[in-house]
Amino acid sequence: MSMINPLARARGHGSAKQGVHHWYLQRATALLLIFLVGWLIYAMVSLSGQDYLATVLFLAHPVNAACALLLLIAGLYHAMLGMQVVIEDYVHTPWLELTLQLAVRAGCYLGMAIGAVFVLRITIS
Repeated sequence: MSMINPLARARGHGSAKQGVHHWYLQRATALLLIFLVGWLIYAMVSLSGQDYLATVLFLAHPVNAACALLLLIAGLYHAMLGMQVVIEDYVHTPWLELTLQLAVRAGCYLGMAIGAVFVLRITIS
């Protein structure tokens, strides 16, 4: 029998001590995505009916390239955080949960890297 108060034993011992940080990151990326989707709507409306060259010139502008890159990274990171929670909550087989978590992370990071290369390639050329 322990003489330690149960509240003292439980305080500060969350599942991974990262829950609040994860929650803040999810909300921060959502807030950032609100503004970036506004930029995306502006870009789509202004580029409707334009040809490929006009789109490349639009994305070659540093502000537009930065917004496209931020949209890509924030969107995939937000999706990764959301899928992490869904997998943790609904997948109860340990090996499958680990496999899905690794697949989601690898896919999102790979998408970020490939997208960044494409945006930077358009910006530089």
